[in-house]
Amino acid sequence: MNNHEKPEIASIELRSLKVISALGRGAKGVVFLVETEDGELLALKVILRASIEKNKASRNSDGSEYRRICLERDLLSSFQYPLLPKLKGVVSTDKIVGYAIDYCPGGDFNSLRKKQTEKMFSNDTIRFYAAELVLALEHLHGSGIVYRDLKPENVMIQENGHIMLIDFDLSTTLSPKTPATRQINTANPPKLSEQTALKSKKKKNLFSRLNKCCNSGISPDDSIYSARLAPDSASLEFDPVEKSNSFVGTEEYLAPEIILDNGHDFSVDWWCLGVVLYEMLYGTTPFRGSNRKETYYRILSKAPDLVGEVTPLRDLIKKLLEKDPKHRISVDGIKGHDFFKSVDWDFIVHLVRPPFIPVPSDENANKEIDVELFVQGVFKVEEEENDGHCKNNLQANDGDKNKNKGEWVDGISYPTQVDEFLVF
Repeated sequence: MNNHEKPEIASIELRSLKVISALGRGAKGVVFLVETEDGELLALKVILRASIEKNKASRNSDGSEYRRICLERDLLSSFQYPLLPKLKGVVSTDKIVGYAIDYCPGGDFNSLRKKQTEKMFSNDTIRFYAAELVLALEHLHGSGIVYRDLKPENVMIQENGHIMLIDFDLSTTLSPKTPATRQINTANPPKLSEQTALKSKKKKNLFSRLNKCCNSGISPDDSIYSARLAPDSASLEFDPVEKSNSFVGTEEYLAPEIILDNGHDFSVDWWCLGVVLYEMLYGTTPFRGSNRKETYYRILSKAPDLVGEVTPLRDLIKKLLEKDPKHRISVDGIKGHDFFKSVDWDFIVHLVRPPFIPVPSDENANKEIDVELFVQGVFKVEEEENDGHCKNNLQANDGDKNKNKGEWVDGISYPTQVDEFLVF
């Protein structure tokens, strides 16, 4: 990511926006469809200021709330790529903070999949969207950004039918992925004895780490924190790339190295791509269990069930869902794979007729929405429920952060407290 002079970010007055509807909500915010005075439709993500300040004031806080907001803001303001959102401006009042990006009228991959025959995509449709996902991730990695939350809900369909990745609050930054570092994993593979030793060590620690992950007070917050792993023979000789030790993601899409707390880098995004492609093909994720612990066990120990004849798509999914990140297929292998042999990588983002183009519709507000009261109402109920839950479990948890049972997971390493809270 370019850390030179940051672009100036426009400020938007909340009262100047016409709020049309609430589009959805995440772990800490609500997204609204709004219209500017010029008639432009935007998606406005709004976060309750009190929840951030409360998180900062807590003695158990690591300041991650502030860092997540600032990082996402900085990333959005830096993007200049057709498959990534652009920051249109920020909103700040004494009650809320938020930022506006382009509105995607086509909805997300989940809603689009449900419109397909048997709720699954054809191979040609998968090829188009998969190619755009590869290009978007390649661009992020070249800028030193690990996305870490690729899933259908975060892949939107723009007005022109092309995709847009959204939600970068779980992203982190590492040293940019370069052609030189891409070759590290294949140029000097570990010797057989080293591979056997690593496999034995992982097997020994699998169940203890699995129990640790599933009983660690998982909460929706993330500590965006990257660090170099302690030197060892494997990391020094075969993978000298900066890694993150955060435990973060959405459980059915988590890569094995995140669950094992081995440190992770850009390759976690290729694992997530494999899960998404599997879901597009079969209509379900490959490792879903009856509970979180079983899901993690399946991710760590089970091969994906690729039902049907061997095809280039199934072969690609298999290579993406390689459990050892050192042997997982990289971007060069992906772009050169047989599944994409007909793809013109330079042309695809300029394609005039993607598989699905949203039908224009008149967006009119049914009733006036007070954004501040709406967001306060949503998170006040959740806060009261969480406060009661924490009080009832205080002794048993001994200070663990059990805020809710959402799908976001965090929290093995904790950086120092942020001293100041600033809003954009």
